Amino acid sequence: MTILECKNPNEILKITASNPVKDCEYFRVVLRPVKVKNAFCFQAEKFKGTQVFHENIPVDGLSDWLEANVVAFYKQVCVVMNGKDVTYLFSNGKTKRLEVITEEKRGVATGNNRQKKYMLNDGDNIPAFVDLGIFTREGKVVNSMFDKFKQINRFVEILDDVLKRYEGKQITVLDFGCGKSYLTFIIYHYLVNVKNLDAKIIGYDLKSDVVAHCNELAVKYGYDKLKFVVADVSKDKLYDEKIDVVVSLHACDTATDYALYYAVSHKVPYIFSVPCCQHEVNRTIAKGSGDIDALLKYGIVKERVSALLTDTIRAMLLEDSGYSVDVMEFVDLAHSPKNLMLRAKLAKPKNAKNKQSIEKLMETYHFEQTLYKLLATK
Repeated sequence: MTILECKNPNEILKITASNPVKDCEYFRVVLRPVKVKNAFCFQAEKFKGTQVFHENIPVDGLSDWLEANVVAFYKQVCVVMNGKDVTYLFSNGKTKRLEVITEEKRGVATGNNRQKKYMLNDGDNIPAFVDLGIFTREGKVVNSMFDKFKQINRFVEILDDVLKRYEGKQITVLDFGCGKSYLTFIIYHYLVNVKNLDAKIIGYDLKSDVVAHCNELAVKYGYDKLKFVVADVSKDKLYDEKIDVVVSLHACDTATDYALYYAVSHKVPYIFSVPCCQHEVNRTIAKGSGDIDALLKYGIVKERVSALLTDTIRAMLLEDSGYSVDVMEFVDLAHSPKNLMLRAKLAKPKNAKNKQSIEKLMETYHFEQTLYKLLATK
């Protein structure tokens, strides 16, 4: 059974393959339409451990690529299109198809979508958005990037809400796991061109080619205090002068813990973190004759419980470290499954009020958690 139902592949906004079969090389694959050298294709992001590999696939070869690389290797595939989401569940040679009709035309910057006033809007003078593939050369939102555009706006709204009370004239931001740096460029634009602050931003990522490209764009647009560095937050020496904000969006698995630990260790006043791929607890957690044993029986439920448990422990540890913490919805779940943000502000003395509860959970369910270990040795 083909998972490419639509006759026109250009209708597809995203394909996500998850829940891999045993011995599958990549634990998740995400495909999105992109523009490369003025031609549209689909870019596959293939996740393996803490690494991400990319492959560009011609539009006319998408169906064959999916059949060869996805259908036999993943138990769940979600195809997001304008007007509907279709999820395929593969089990024991059988396929179950689930369809959800969506009210809005996601990815299309027309109609009702265009009536909402965002912090950033198409037509705004943000030239980097063109090179990043978010705006067309006419300054309009690229159809396939509308979800990303909404995520960026949501983050800027959250940042603006906090910085309304910021009294300084200078600000330094570290962005961990910046990737293609859509957000990093917009934070710089917002702080410098909207808030009129003297901003220094450093984006860290493991991929040298991506970092080099982002540095080229920063130079091209005269963003002289925006730079990108190849670095591993878990072991490399990083900027350690005065830091005002730490951002960590979708840093994979324990990289989020190291970013949070860096922020806590340097007493950074503001933290914005959207965790991703919380595998650590899921790998080690086991039934322990406790209240949540029933939630560990089924694989997908166990995975989600482990992710929520990870984020809860991170929030509790930040509270113990003197932060006021909000756990909030970053974007609609329909737009991204990684939709929880930890927003923290350094506001009070340290107080280990949560430590005992965390340790009891870890002891009962036999799991490990990196931020806890890092702070315990501090």
